[in-house]
Amino acid sequence: MPIMAATELSKHIGKELKVLRHSKKLTQRELADKVGMHSNAYAKVEQGKQTPQLETLEKILKVLGVKSSDVLPF
Repeated sequence: MPIMAATELSKHIGKELKVLRHSKKLTQRELADKVGMHSNAYAKVEQGKQTPQLETLEKILKVLGVKSSDVLPF
């Protein structure tokens, strides 16, 4: 598997999180509130414009009820 650039990784994570969030029928604001982050910051994560810190990603995954392997391409 080729190594992804940081921007590609951010976009991949954002896309996967969006799909998972929709499957849980949560809005961006609802998920952001459950994680304890601002909804604008979360929106940037889904857009691939911002990569969440590991601690924040762990919180997001916990709210969505998924493992990191469900979001990360490795």
